[in-house]
Amino acid sequence: MKLAPIVALLVCVIVQACSANRPTNSDAVNSRNINGAKTAAAPPQCDPNYSGCVPIASDVDCAGGKGNGPAYVKGPVKVIGKDIYGLDKDRDGIGCE
Repeated sequence: MKLAPIVALLVCVIVQACSANRPTNSDAVNSRNINGAKTAAAPPQCDPNYSGCVPIASDVDCAGGKGNGPAYVKGPVKVIGKDIYGLDKDRDGIGCE
């Protein structure tokens, strides 16, 4: 008895079962909680030093500016903590003006 065809069949069944249970992006947005009520997708990770959502990244620059990212934010954004990304060039509390 050759095991290769049986192993191949088992792998196929396992892969199909796993991919069938994997949530998609639309599942995350349209998922339901235990009571059946719709739930929203998880909020994006935003830096707490800014009002408005400035992503948490190794570097964030103003969209349309001279920065090289890797992340960008469309302003204006209010600086409510430390301006760790240097978005508020004139230090008036508003970045990406």
